[in-house]
Amino acid sequence: MELKKIIQKSKVQLKLKNGQAFEGHLFGYPKSVAGEVVFNTGMVGYPETLTDPSYNGQILVMTYPLVGNYGIPSFEKVNGIPKNFESDKIQIRALIVSEHSASFSHWNGIQSLSDWLYDHKIPGVYGIDTRHLTKILREHGTMLGKIEFANDKIEYFNPDIENLIAKVTAPKIESIGNGKKRIVLVDCGCKKSIISSLLKRNTTVIRVPYDYNFENEDYDGVLLSNGPGNPVVYKNLVESTKQLIKKQVPILGICMGHQILSLAAGAKTYKLKYGHRSQNQPVKKVDSNKCYVTSQNHSFAVDTKSLPRGWQPWFENLNDYSNEGVQHEKLPFRSVQFHPEAAPGPIDTSFIFDEFLKDI
Repeated sequence: MELKKIIQKSKVQLKLKNGQAFEGHLFGYPKSVAGEVVFNTGMVGYPETLTDPSYNGQILVMTYPLVGNYGIPSFEKVNGIPKNFESDKIQIRALIVSEHSASFSHWNGIQSLSDWLYDHKIPGVYGIDTRHLTKILREHGTMLGKIEFANDKIEYFNPDIENLIAKVTAPKIESIGNGKKRIVLVDCGCKKSIISSLLKRNTTVIRVPYDYNFENEDYDGVLLSNGPGNPVVYKNLVESTKQLIKKQVPILGICMGHQILSLAAGAKTYKLKYGHRSQNQPVKKVDSNKCYVTSQNHSFAVDTKSLPRGWQPWFENLNDYSNEGVQHEKLPFRSVQFHPEAAPGPIDTSFIFDEFLKDI
């Protein structure tokens, strides 16, 4: 405990690749790290956010000025998956906040944010002007950055050219639940809430690694999960998805899965300037007046204009009008860029799971 107190008095810098540096104080674990610096505008939900595998390879800036006041919840599991987190560990490279709460108050809190970061060997920096930093990222786009200690020099790390899914996918095939419909979940870094959403709907979830050959599996539909990185890196996954399309297997894609399905269909993806990372992204269902508030976490998007014949946009973002979903005109293929399972965030679009199961 005394070591942690000393650590929290240490000064440390976040260095951006463009040469700018932001000085703050260290909390969490003292370790040099590098990654892509991105920002999230959510007010709450940091336990779920920090354990979302889609953040693998990234240094996360929280724009809300105070983080950690309700602590970290219990680590219990239900059906073998975490109840209060989206994976078994913290996925971010580092956490940047304006102010963190060393103490916490919540009926379900069992640990402080700082102690949790320390236990997972994740550094955090507080005392940085996150408003100014976010403006830089918004105006110039996401940048590579690093937190570096004198005795531990490191290079910048670019997650866009790495196979990050290999680091977060399921290590082996796993069957969860005992429901009527059998769903193969291709784990690209799946949030546990996606699994929970399927189990609530009387399904058996066959969770498989992203590179698993499941042609001989007995299943009724396939869900391509969320995950980190650049979708064009995963060419083999795109090819295997093309085979599923040929077989007309019902498919639902979420986040990375949405991009993979779109690439398999023949569309193109591109990188957004600073991505969508929040719990209040408004999306509109195409050809309707229905608007939904969604939780999102992604850097890349599908180019709607590149969709081939037979495919159509399903949802669009009302902030920048980027694509938020696609579906086939006749066949049971559909996907969304946002997170219908939320966690954290609103559950306005949880009906997406119901529509997928109706296709089966």
